[in-house]
Amino acid sequence: MSKPAPAHDDLHRLMASASVGRRGFLRGAGIAGLGLGAPSLLAACGTKGAKQTAESCVSKDLSSSQKELIFSNWPLYVDEAKAKRGGKRVTIYPTLEKFQKQSGIKVDYTADVNDNNEFFGIVRNQLADCQSSGRDIFVLTDWMAARTVDLGWIQKLDQSKIPNVSANLTDSLKSPSWDPKREYSVPWQSGLTGIAYNSKLTGEVRSFEDLLTRPDLKGKVTLLSEMHDTMIFMLLLDGADPEDFTEDEFGSAIERLQKTVDSGHVRAFTGNEYAQDLANGNVVACEAWSGDVVQLQFDNPDIKFIAPEEGLSIWSDNMLVPNKADHKANAEALMDYYYQPEVAAELAAWVNYICPVEGAQEAMTKIDPSLAENPLIFPDESLLKQTFNLMPLDQKTEQAYQRQFAAVTGA
Repeated sequence: MSKPAPAHDDLHRLMASASVGRRGFLRGAGIAGLGLGAPSLLAACGTKGAKQTAESCVSKDLSSSQKELIFSNWPLYVDEAKAKRGGKRVTIYPTLEKFQKQSGIKVDYTADVNDNNEFFGIVRNQLADCQSSGRDIFVLTDWMAARTVDLGWIQKLDQSKIPNVSANLTDSLKSPSWDPKREYSVPWQSGLTGIAYNSKLTGEVRSFEDLLTRPDLKGKVTLLSEMHDTMIFMLLLDGADPEDFTEDEFGSAIERLQKTVDSGHVRAFTGNEYAQDLANGNVVACEAWSGDVVQLQFDNPDIKFIAPEEGLSIWSDNMLVPNKADHKANAEALMDYYYQPEVAAELAAWVNYICPVEGAQEAMTKIDPSLAENPLIFPDESLLKQTFNLMPLDQKTEQAYQRQFAAVTGA
């Protein structure tokens, strides 16, 4: 393995004491969460002839004459507040309001990205045929962002129009393997996948090995129905590197998962519905997303988030400008705006996920000093060195691995 085991006690102390988040949403519910069988998922993954290029699908930017922007994002993924408008109390987005006032660009903001596969299915026909998706920016998780970039559905960004991004993007996110120069994508927020447990109902769960083998946990744990998250840990348990593994190593990790399922140890594979089961005591430990857990801690301090001894999974959600977007320059202006440290800090203070902007931690001290010390928002290098992502998969391999995973999870 290329990465050392984390300093477990220090990470546990930091994460267990992390402050409460304000965001919980269905992330990557996968096949089971969509209510789809494997064939339906595979049909949504892309078809022959769906690829485009900058030459085959030319976009025209109307930003100079149309000061507007259509932005699709995940639910509860931007700061919110209540305000009186026309005598009624309505929800507003303070940082977006400031952007509109400063830039003169009207933002039509919609929280309609509930799941990566589901959203892919919504836009795939238009983008495959070089038609407008009706959006100027949408936000997708790394692996799905990589797929849309590979299909040629995303426009290359004008770096001269996003100087704050170039200057302030944190080093750990600058060069993902699927977009090594960040020519097509800009991180919105990032997060971690690890282990959650209810300390009132069970002892500390220090590792993924513990989660899947301890007799006292049998039938009381859940794993995520998102293949990328779960298989990172199965590969680690099998001694493989999630960022550079072979087909045989994936097959061995799948076999390990199958044996664990057959033993009755795993109660279910879930989207973020595990959060309610964990809060209610229906499960005592589970694979979990950091943001869900810190939100649970608001009502139940017995819920702990821990960095497994094997390491952590890290992911990012990325802003992308699709082909045929009418307002690319306007979209780039919004990206650049959110990479001002003061704006990034205001956003992070509400969503409580990993902030991708250098300088935001210092700015956060003026908003909430305790959040500036929160490792789930501003992780240090020692923590980031313990994180893994799943290596990029081509479309054929992605489909094959999704099929194998679905066979184990019963999706």
